[in-house]
Amino acid sequence: MQTKNLSLYHIIQEPKIKKEHTPALFLFHGYGSDEKDLFSFASELPEELFIISVRAPHPMQPYGNAWYAIHWDASDGKLNDVPQAIASRDAIVNFIEEAITAYDLDPTNISLLGFSQGAILSYAVALSYPEKVKNIVALSGYISADFFADGYTSNDFSKLNIYCSHGSVDQVIPIQLARQTPSFLKSLGITTTLNEFPVGHGVAPQNFYQFKEWLSKLI
Repeated sequence: MQTKNLSLYHIIQEPKIKKEHTPALFLFHGYGSDEKDLFSFASELPEELFIISVRAPHPMQPYGNAWYAIHWDASDGKLNDVPQAIASRDAIVNFIEEAITAYDLDPTNISLLGFSQGAILSYAVALSYPEKVKNIVALSGYISADFFADGYTSNDFSKLNIYCSHGSVDQVIPIQLARQTPSFLKSLGITTTLNEFPVGHGVAPQNFYQFKEWLSKLI
């Protein structure tokens, strides 16, 4: 199938096993990467999934893309561009809706897989608009409530499933940030655990097989 001309550039892999209602997995890469990065997982993921890997909207120099800018301040360290992140959050929601129509996907069986910045945005989409998403795989990210829609605490999260993992020696996003995730989600009534692996800012093979098995049971 040819990739459709939608609001965000993307590449696709059609399901090898066809179902009457097609479940979909959207992939969101990290800061400075592109749609080809996580797409390397696609051939090993459940065969009934329609996989869509999305390119972030902000090009970087000399290469790569970002969902939102990160500014460096001498006194405060890294500062996220919150308005840009919120705009990307809503661009993702709009893109998911476009893709559901364009590719005839099951709107009740949508999963998101994000790495780093892509994981942070996946949390933002799911917790702001839980009716749009069923499963979240958040790799090497953390919760940034500044990116959430107003009034998100009153949302119904009862049908939302979240898997999160992190490298215990991550030099980009400290493990301490990720360790706050389970208690934050518990405060919203979402039960999960943080799966830690002895790697840096990346995905260990055992991490991949664990979230693949988790996802296979839920789609």
